[in-house]
Amino acid sequence: MTFTEDTVSVVIGGTSGIGHAVADRLAARPGRLVTASRATGLDVVDAEAVAAFFDDLGSVDHVIFTAGSQAPGGPLAGIDLAAAHAAFDVKFWGAVAVAQAAARHIRPGGTLTLTSGFLARRATPGALVKTAMNAALEASTKVLARELAPVRVNVVSPGLTDTEAYAGMSDDARRSMLDGAAARLPAGRVAQPGDVAAGFLFVIDTPSVTGAVIDIDGGALIA
Repeated sequence: MTFTEDTVSVVIGGTSGIGHAVADRLAARPGRLVTASRATGLDVVDAEAVAAFFDDLGSVDHVIFTAGSQAPGGPLAGIDLAAAHAAFDVKFWGAVAVAQAAARHIRPGGTLTLTSGFLARRATPGALVKTAMNAALEASTKVLARELAPVRVNVVSPGLTDTEAYAGMSDDARRSMLDGAAARLPAGRVAQPGDVAAGFLFVIDTPSVTGAVIDIDGGALIA
């Protein structure tokens, strides 16, 4: 897709992690870039606030949603259901609120790109909440690609990615986790945020891609 000085791109969740990497890539292109997250005062759980945010922006071209990477894990018997609901409220229902609000403002031929995760299609004990949440996003993407056409709707599905989400771990524990995961992956490495950002740019730049799930997981689904 051609970017001009009139192009408006919006990254929800664009102040950290994968979203920040996407924003960095888009900032190098012509046009206006808007990033928003809780850090900037936008809570995607508040659908009215999301609607007002897009109403204030007016016409946009590309909307990327990367918010909500956290969810409780562990066996079903011990899942904190309140935390599970809260995770869904951000990542799934937040994405739906953004899609609903943005759809009124995305110009024809524009894009909406969501973020899921490889656990959507890998049955992993202890990952019920993330699996359900990400699978719901991937199924919804295909429906929205039909409903919102000619706006193109896609979802990027990352695997383990080396972001500040693991900043709470000690350096040794974090490196051990990442190195261990890399050794088990066919690609021999875990993703860096820029790797995943490239997937978002791919679906934006490729006019024939819609309703697609773009896996950037180092081969986790085939490992």
